[in-house]
Amino acid sequence: MSETASKSNQQIARAAGTVMVAFVLSQIAGLVRQILVTRAFGTTGVMDSFNSASIFPNLLFNLLAGGALASAFVPTFTGFLVKDDHPSAWKLASAIVNLIVLALASLSFISSLFAPQIARLLAPRYLPAQQLLTAQLLRILLITSTIFGVSGLLSGILNSHQRFWLPSLASAIYWVGIIIGLLFFVPSMGIFGLAWGVVLGACLHLCIQLPDLFRLPDRRYTLTLGKGNPSVWEVVVLMGPRLISVATLQINFVVTGIIASLLPTGSLSSINFAFPIMTVPLVVIGSGIGIATLPTFSAQVALGEMGELRKSLTSALRSVMFLALPATLGLILLRRPLIAFLFQRGNFNSLSTEMTAWALLCYTVGLVFHSLLEILVRAFFSLRDTKTPAFVSAAAMGLNIIFSILFVLWFNRIGWMPLGGLALAMSLSTAIETTTLFLLLRKRLHGIQAAQLAEGTGAAALATLAMSVAIIIWLQVMRNYPAALITLGGTVIGAALYGLVLVLLRVPELHLLFNAIQRRLSK
Repeated sequence: MSETASKSNQQIARAAGTVMVAFVLSQIAGLVRQILVTRAFGTTGVMDSFNSASIFPNLLFNLLAGGALASAFVPTFTGFLVKDDHPSAWKLASAIVNLIVLALASLSFISSLFAPQIARLLAPRYLPAQQLLTAQLLRILLITSTIFGVSGLLSGILNSHQRFWLPSLASAIYWVGIIIGLLFFVPSMGIFGLAWGVVLGACLHLCIQLPDLFRLPDRRYTLTLGKGNPSVWEVVVLMGPRLISVATLQINFVVTGIIASLLPTGSLSSINFAFPIMTVPLVVIGSGIGIATLPTFSAQVALGEMGELRKSLTSALRSVMFLALPATLGLILLRRPLIAFLFQRGNFNSLSTEMTAWALLCYTVGLVFHSLLEILVRAFFSLRDTKTPAFVSAAAMGLNIIFSILFVLWFNRIGWMPLGGLALAMSLSTAIETTTLFLLLRKRLHGIQAAQLAEGTGAAALATLAMSVAIIIWLQVMRNYPAALITLGGTVIGAALYGLVLVLLRVPELHLLFNAIQRRLSK
């Protein structure tokens, strides 16, 4: 490996480590939030209303300022930075943030006027009182769309400057805001207290990033909408295709919510409790490494270092496989005691545990593909190609809708809980999307270091097999013990055995990790 590639991989590794530590803290805070939510509301109709109301604000944010904007803005902004053209970079950032505020604030206000109609669209089978509650919650949650729009753009700016700690920590602070709402607002305000906790969390998500923003060099804000600025138009053009895929994904969430609202009571809440559990390792692994790779990938492309890009991409994919494979099998095997340990109290009963565990199983089978997808799409974005992942995503999400309907009908017919069909549909469509993008990217880059990737995947699979056998034996021996002991013991045993096998296989990534820890401790 060349010295340049080694430095790039070390840069990605340091950034990924920072992001992953912050995301671990975020997921811990998120689990605390989830425990408090399940204790207060369980899988009741009130919680279904809150989850339905959350769909539309998320739709607005993700369409205008979520993945679509990040995929277009970061490569363009980074391109100015690597060429030391800071004035152009900040003119671009100023114009984009002004446009985002104007668009999201206007759409949120208009949407609040039509909240009852939107609520009926999102949950057509709810009774009138439940639809009214959904509309009232929707008006509160719409406030967060504009706040998250600005905060998401700040994260992109800071990541482009190789600043990852506070943007990644923002997610944990967001959960803290919701926890405050659960502890102090909910007792007197009920479900509305949870909604205002979300608003507080969004404000904290934005504010925590401001100290890093104010420390950036040559920072300058301009009151402009970017008229006549070609870089703004470039972002808009790059954003267009990605907007298609994001829109398709959000439509899928809407369709999933509508289908779940037609299923037995608690189905929507169960899949909304299961999905965040699956995303704990996804966020830490896939998103953590993915966020760290995009600035480095973008800089390599801007400098014409395509060979270095191939090496960095292979290294990132190997890292994902080493972490995602054991997380997938561990979560599948320990899903029931884990959910019982975390949630089974108050209004969350044993039936809630079974429903959530079933949804979690069907979601988790796609965890590896979700994680790899985070890296692959960012490689395309760094190449200024948002069309390919957009069209592939749109096709995959179209399949997801078809799979959702077919699997729900099939599961219902054979006596399985139909909510699992919604989760399995997403896993299958994501697997197809990831495989397609991998093959297209390999062709685009004239090959990826397949031998190294296969070697790493084989080592991870062998270690995961040993880990899984140990966890299965542990579950049999401890089946009559408390869920907390089963979960924690199984996690420790599985992780220890997985690490031991990797040490015996002399995996290079472990050597790099140990060296990094030694350097950190010696400082």
